[in-house]
Amino acid sequence: MALLAAGVAFAPGALAQGGSITIQWGDQGKGAPPEPHGKGKKGGPPPHAPAHGYRAKYQYRYYPCCRVYHDVARGVWFYIKAGDWAFGASLPANLQAELGHYVNISLDTERPFEFNEEHSRQFPPEKFKKGK
Repeated sequence: MALLAAGVAFAPGALAQGGSITIQWGDQGKGAPPEPHGKGKKGGPPPHAPAHGYRAKYQYRYYPCCRVYHDVARGVWFYIKAGDWAFGASLPANLQAELGHYVNISLDTERPFEFNEEHSRQFPPEKFKKGK
């Protein structure tokens, strides 16, 4: 007689030897939404502030002249398209031509554009234009 557990068949002799099976559904915590502003871990900076290794999960290159973010590790670009934020594996050619210098930003969110207003103040676009 065979035992069927979670779609896997086991012969009776296999059960006598012991062991365990772990079944997980979904991401099991990966990609969990960021904690709301002000509800972060005690002692750490807020989600929009530089984390300096405290709990930074995402590293971005921010191109102030174009308001573009690039997550090199995930290969994702975040940019403004028709007045809204868009993302993709590649950057439109018109933006590629405009990219100037970038700054490294560490955040605890997978949506860096939520803090673009602050980043624009901190890194004025006119100081990072191509050719400067």
